[in-house]
Amino acid sequence: MKNYKFILASASPRRKELLSIYVKDFKIMPADIDETVPDNIALEDAPLYTAKEKAAAVFNKLNEDEIIITADTIVMLDNKIYGKPKDKLDAYNMIKTLSGKTHQVITGVCCYNKDKQINIEFSDVTNVSFTDISDEIIEKYLENAEYIDKAGAYAVQGLASMFVEKIEGSYDNVVGLPMGRLARNLIKYKINLF
Repeated sequence: MKNYKFILASASPRRKELLSIYVKDFKIMPADIDETVPDNIALEDAPLYTAKEKAAAVFNKLNEDEIIITADTIVMLDNKIYGKPKDKLDAYNMIKTLSGKTHQVITGVCCYNKDKQINIEFSDVTNVSFTDISDEIIEKYLENAEYIDKAGAYAVQGLASMFVEKIEGSYDNVVGLPMGRLARNLIKYKINLF
């Protein structure tokens, strides 16, 4: 097994928490990029496109013994992406739209080393079914400001867990980093995660 130092190119506390389950010591190096996706990219490919852009933004800062991990997560329903809400009304409309329906959470993940001999790129898809949510409950939920900076205006590990009727696929993916799949890919490269 090979030993590498890991760099997480994300400011997300949720991704940091998920990675720390496997990797005890890693650096955080957020990639500050424009997350606009070109029109010619299919919606379901948008997270992987953005993850690649994040990797490109910090790739030149990598040392020989380092591996970079980037990720981007979207919520998608009926061929529409629900990103981070602009404001409380936008968040209300998102939750109202997701209510009583099954949507997809897609996370694109990239993982490279300096010479790109480690070259992991994948998207993970999880189906999340919301129960019917009353307007009153949505209003109460929004008072807690948990929706801020969250794709689809919710965090599955927070108060919004009460909206979730069923999850098909990786729970970690919905949180923001499908760690099980990433770990399995790294182990294929004989990288020591322990």
